[in-house]
Formats: sequence, structure tokens, C-alpha cells
Amino acid sequence: MSSSPSTLISFSVQTKKKTVVELSSLRLSKRELCFSSFVLILNGLYPKLSKASLPEEMELQRYTDSNEGFTLLRPSSWIKVDKAGATVLFEEANKGTNNLGVVVNPVRVASLGEFGTPQFVADKLIQAEKRKESTIDTELIGASERSGHGGLKVYEFEYKVDSSRGGLKRIFSAAFVASKKLYLLNITHSDKPESPLDTHTRMMLEEVLHSFDAAPTT
Repeated sequence: MSSSPSTLISFSVQTKKKTVVELSSLRLSKRELCFSSFVLILNGLYPKLSKASLPEEMELQRYTDSNEGFTLLRPSSWIKVDKAGATVLFEEANKGTNNLGVVVNPVRVASLGEFGTPQFVADKLIQAEKRKESTIDTELIGASERSGHGGLKVYEFEYKVDSSRGGLKRIFSAAFVASKKLYLLNITHSDKPESPLDTHTRMMLEEVLHSFDAAPTT
């Protein structure tokens, strides 16, 4: 499959019960439609889950959602809260801006590779960030692929965003497709010059990122 960027088509997507697509072109491939949904989810919901700042020290605890079919490590002291659009959201007690969220939505593809390569998806995410009015600058740090449970393809992304809303932030995201569902994890951490991301916190964030996977079936 070619990984060259495709022309973006204006559309709107309302997940779960109804999907509405407004086309500015007569042709819209399955790959373009599914990827457009991917970008909308990451850049529509996730800014609401952003501005996180994880503590320097925290214990991690396994969290598994058997109904939705995913598992990950999360800070044991963080509180599970309800948030519209989020499958699950954890916040630090008395500091709700410290959080991590997971979103699960149905898609038409059976494999994450049908969206494109990790680099192709990362480039689209960066382009979407740059189009936001609040974005001052953005920089891709890395895009990679790893194998999850049963050889599942998992993409991971790391990038920086300097925003007029919250300043400089480091963003960690992971995604995979299983059973025609797109699973997305997003973590955001303040990375300002006066309080840069320290080595210990980074290691903890990466451990959470790498733990995101499909839940083993019993």
C-alpha cells in the first residue's frame, strides 16, 4: 500500500449512532474515510483530555476493560471519572488536568495498516495539529510500530505541541485496530522550559504507553 499523503476532503463525523459525511469530491476511498475518522478522534476529543502533568513518582496498576477488550497500566492513585466521548478517563485527585484517556470507536478496516504506515499517520496528525488556531508550533519526536497481544499491530507516536492554551506539551499516543474497532490511548504532559519533562516521569509515561494492548480473551 502506498504511504503517500492523500488529499483531505471536508467532512464531519458523529460516532456511535450516526455518521454524516459531507463530500467536496465525488470520490472518497474507504482508506480516506477511515483515516479521516482517525484524525477526527485524535484531534477532536483528545484536546479535551490534554494538559496532563504526571507526578514524578507514581505506582502503576493494571486496568482491563473486558467489555471493550483493552488493557493498560495506569497510576494507581488516579481516579476514574466519567467524560463524554471517552471510553475511560483517569485523573489525578484534585488535579484533573493530569489525566490519560482511551477512546474506542467502530471502523470499517480490519487492520491498522490500512490507515497507512506509522510515519504516514504521524504526518497527518502533525498537519492536523498545525491547523488548530491555538497551535504555535509542533514537532514530531517519533513514530514507531510494535507487536501487541497475538501479533497485533500497534502504532505509537510522540510529539511536542506549543499551544496558546497550556504552553509546551509532550504528547504520547498509541493506537491499534481489533475486531473492527479503533482503540486510541492519549497522554499529555507539560514540558515547559521552566519545568521540563524529567527522565523518571518520561520512563513512567513510556511504560503506560507500551502497556496499551488488546485484552487477552479467556
